Amino acid sequence: MNANQRVLIIGFVFPEPHSSAAGGRMMQLISIFKKQGFKVTFASPAMDSDFMIDLESLGVAKKSIVLNCSSFDVFVKELNPTIVLFDRFMMEEQFGWRVFENCPDALRLLDTEDLHCLRLARQKAFKEKRLFSTDDLLIEDVAKREIASILRCDISLMISEFEIDLLQSVFKIDANLLYYLPLLLEPIEESTIQNRPSFEERKNFIFIGNFLHEPNWNAVQYLKETIWPLIRMQMPEAILQIYGAYPSQKVLQLHQPKQGFHIRGRAEDAQEVVRNTRIVLAPLRFGAGIKGKLLEAMQCGTPSITTTIGAESMCGDLPWNGFITDEPQVFADKAVELSQDKNLWLKAQENGFEIIEKRYLKSLFEGDFVKHILKFQTHLKQHRLDNFMGTLLQHHTLTSTKYMSRWIEEKNKKV
Repeated sequence: MNANQRVLIIGFVFPEPHSSAAGGRMMQLISIFKKQGFKVTFASPAMDSDFMIDLESLGVAKKSIVLNCSSFDVFVKELNPTIVLFDRFMMEEQFGWRVFENCPDALRLLDTEDLHCLRLARQKAFKEKRLFSTDDLLIEDVAKREIASILRCDISLMISEFEIDLLQSVFKIDANLLYYLPLLLEPIEESTIQNRPSFEERKNFIFIGNFLHEPNWNAVQYLKETIWPLIRMQMPEAILQIYGAYPSQKVLQLHQPKQGFHIRGRAEDAQEVVRNTRIVLAPLRFGAGIKGKLLEAMQCGTPSITTTIGAESMCGDLPWNGFITDEPQVFADKAVELSQDKNLWLKAQENGFEIIEKRYLKSLFEGDFVKHILKFQTHLKQHRLDNFMGTLLQHHTLTSTKYMSRWIEEKNKKV
């Protein structure tokens, strides 16, 4: 049966697993599908990039597609996928109605990555210097678009339990439309644990994150202006290394070696630099989802200091691999304490390994995920009948978006 499964992934960009957690997440999903013997095609309207992975070397067909163009209809009808995975709601908005029209029996999955409306609403509240409220979501235009996309799809993959609760309590989304699938990791090999650098062999602090992501840029500013000076008052020789893909000129201008503040740009091997660092600093003040940089720190045996939003939905009831605080002075104090107390540092490291083992191993999730997909394919007709709001939105979207797209296509022909 699995040999007849054809998966079409419609990506916002072609995957860059070494640039962002989103790229790594996509490769995890592809790996699950390939392991089951599914035939996978990855399509995107984005341009090729220097850092995208070579999909074809992994046995994944690569296809460039065009927005607002009926050539996609021909392509998708000929491919005739049994499963279509939309990478974030924007891709479902653009191509969902075409998939519905040409391949109505395909199971439609939405990988939310994180709730964009939550991240943007928190960012807006932060910039307006006020506390975020869930009421902010109800007036957020992106929320209306994102929730509509979730309702139109058969299953939405969620990486955060907090966001599942939010969707059910605030937006009244049926639990049958949501499926918890966090970032997935392989077990840490014993040889890796045995050969990891010791406390004494590690040095410095690190921040790492894609600079195209606004929460990361804000965190770097916060470090530079507020937290790092507090740490340097206690540790005058301390060094902070800032790594991240796509640093802009405004990021590079923060490079101040005399203050121990070093902008390094893209890391050739992110795990290598994190593995040789003593502490990860991640003072995220807004955002959503779970944070790949903090999981990577745990994998590397590197304790971290982060905020409530940084650690949201990541450790459940387990102790954090370091400290969680939203107060800048406490953040600085704990960073200094953790970097100087070997016993405390080793305990934090062990906490990180336990979090991975109990909450993020691929083996805990992939079998159930595949069974879930196959079950829904078998009962797809009834599942859609039970989701009347989704059917309603599909009807109106098909009408409005379809004719807007047709109009744009005809307009482009005349240019």
